[in-house]
Amino acid sequence: MTTNNKELVVEKIDNGTVIDHIPADKVFKIVRILGLEAYEDEILIGTNLCSKKYGKKGILKIKNKYFSQDEIDKIAIICPTATIIIIKNYEVEQKKHLEIPKHIHKIVKCINPNCITNVEEIETNFDVVNNDPIQIQCHYCEKTMEEIIFNE
Repeated sequence: MTTNNKELVVEKIDNGTVIDHIPADKVFKIVRILGLEAYEDEILIGTNLCSKKYGKKGILKIKNKYFSQDEIDKIAIICPTATIIIIKNYEVEQKKHLEIPKHIHKIVKCINPNCITNVEEIETNFDVVNNDPIQIQCHYCEKTMEEIIFNE
């Protein structure tokens, strides 16, 4: 890492994923829901960085890590403005702008204690009924929720 009076230069990653344009107050929530506290390779966490578009933003650079669709859906639910950038051999291989999925399968827990998904071993299914603020409805008990609890 080198600095001058105007910029901070962070070393590029050779392979892995960059999650950019994270709202500054969501950076550590993303780290937590992706289980990155236990990740043993390099992670750069930047928060409260200046952004012309967002005011303040966060960024994560995770070396040698590529995310599953379930993990990408978790990121989209928390911060749909984020961008996923896949890096291979120091080059951008793919850039994905996220969208909240229309249906959420397995990754979210129903808050209704009487829902069949909390009583029996049935995978959860939700429909997104509103994006801003996000509201989801359980396919089984039809409970509508704004509070998102991810399955561990």
